[in-house]
Amino acid sequence: MSDDWRTDRIGAALRGENPTVLRRLQAGFAVIGDVQFLPGYSVLLVDEPGVQRLSELPRAKRLAFLSDMDRLGEAVERACRRLDPAFRRVNLEILGNTDPFLHAHVWPRFEWESPEVVGKPVWLYPPDRWRDERFRLGPHHDALREAIGTELDAVLRACDTELTVPRSGPVKLGFTE
Repeated sequence: MSDDWRTDRIGAALRGENPTVLRRLQAGFAVIGDVQFLPGYSVLLVDEPGVQRLSELPRAKRLAFLSDMDRLGEAVERACRRLDPAFRRVNLEILGNTDPFLHAHVWPRFEWESPEVVGKPVWLYPPDRWRDERFRLGPHHDALREAIGTELDAVLRACDTELTVPRSGPVKLGFTE
């Protein structure tokens, strides 16, 4: 397979030709990132080509996209925590400043990151991290891909169970009138 899928990531995912796809979700595709200088970096792609902003989706689809982002974030967190004891947290971002389609970034963060960048946005990493062949997605990331996919399956199963459990009475929020 050539790199042509990179020019139309969503269309390629819809056609089953995007090799980075981990799972099909309710409102998009969970994909592993092209670069892995922070192992586990993943992206949620909206499943509608041409949608550039979250606000362009109908409210129900917008909420489904945000829910998918949460689920992918939880799966990345679980996988990274299991694979690297230096895992710290996950950062979730919807930016849209470079690619002209709606997508959300899921960045794992680690204790071993350099003090110059550990508390800053990932985009402030030196440019070589984005281009260095050592960090390019490849077969050596198969175990990571599998771990994220397995955790995503577990998160999705848990969400399905939560949705089918009936509530026992009204929910009290603790606000006073």
